[in-house]
Amino acid sequence: MSYRSREHLVAHIKSILEFYEPTIVDPSGGFFQNFKDDGSVFDGDGRHLVSSTRMVINYCRAYELFQEEEYRRRALYGLQFVTQYHWDEQRHGYNWTLNARLPTDQTNHCYGLAFVLLMNAALLSARIVDDGVAIDETFEMLESRFWLVEDGLYADEASADWSQLESYRGQNANMHTCEALLAAFEATANERYLERAYALAHKFAVELARKSDNLIWEHFTNKLDVDWDYNRDDPKNLYRPWGFQAGHQTEWAKLLLTLHDFRPEDWMIERAADLFDRALELAWDGEYGGIQYGFNPQGEICDDDKYFWVQAESFAAAARLGIATGEQSYWGWYDRIWDYADKHMIDKHYGAWFRVLDRENNKLSDKKSTAGGKCDYHTIGACWDVIKVLQKNSSA
Repeated sequence: MSYRSREHLVAHIKSILEFYEPTIVDPSGGFFQNFKDDGSVFDGDGRHLVSSTRMVINYCRAYELFQEEEYRRRALYGLQFVTQYHWDEQRHGYNWTLNARLPTDQTNHCYGLAFVLLMNAALLSARIVDDGVAIDETFEMLESRFWLVEDGLYADEASADWSQLESYRGQNANMHTCEALLAAFEATANERYLERAYALAHKFAVELARKSDNLIWEHFTNKLDVDWDYNRDDPKNLYRPWGFQAGHQTEWAKLLLTLHDFRPEDWMIERAADLFDRALELAWDGEYGGIQYGFNPQGEICDDDKYFWVQAESFAAAARLGIATGEQSYWGWYDRIWDYADKHMIDKHYGAWFRVLDRENNKLSDKKSTAGGKCDYHTIGACWDVIKVLQKNSSA
């Protein structure tokens, strides 16, 4: 079966959902988030806001695609956990991490709010909820707590009581906020979400990229100078890794083309193609296959591990580029990435994708999913996105 067929993509989404199906529901609330390769649960009490919201998004997309009532119930079950345990009414913020439903880290993260916004947009798009009130409320939190008017972007982190804003500025939280804003616009048709998504895309893919050879660097000072040394000694940091991240170049390419669907301007396709082309030129492993994680400012690989999300976001970007440009070379990349994933990243025995492999495609651990690190949101979402753009293109 062709990787480009709707049948393949739908079946793959179903197979990922089935991996989690036997054990994902925690009867005491929410979903388990830590799974071994065989689907068994470890650290059953640990919860992370990012995974809690992303799992709701997974079930929203499943319901939208399959219209099975159980997926709708799962989405609402996960939403209830987010609103009951992650949300803290007293300090008006979301708990970043929980253990046994009690907060262990109450730092406020723009990254977390981005996924709360995306979750609420997904719920409305799937018609699991009837209005966009929660979207509006989350957007207002982002604007009042994190938006920096003079800089034209969102700050990353605030203290638990909101009294202190961290000086760090980063692209990752802003990228996912852009993603969420595009979804909010698609769900509501409210132009203010599109306006803000446009502003972020231009800020990072054009204005700030000029400071780093037209590629997107991860870290900036509060003056928006490129911080070349931030986390140099921690290159595998989960949310703030050092180096140019190949997957973030391709993820921005996907977002620029999504933005182009709603407000088409030529620079969006041009930047998307350039980001994708340069990332794959530098990070594709010609010997062992797959896209390596990071490269340094000189274009040399600084982290040769293969992460699941990098491959997934990149095949979604390749599909969008193939449609937007009409160039078959991008479909060649799409098939090449899928072929690599099918041979190495997808667990043919137990199901779903391995989280990370070394350069020679060996597993680095027996942990398939971890709280905050992986719940197959990227893999389900990438397949879901390709289904959408193929359907739109076929009916155009």
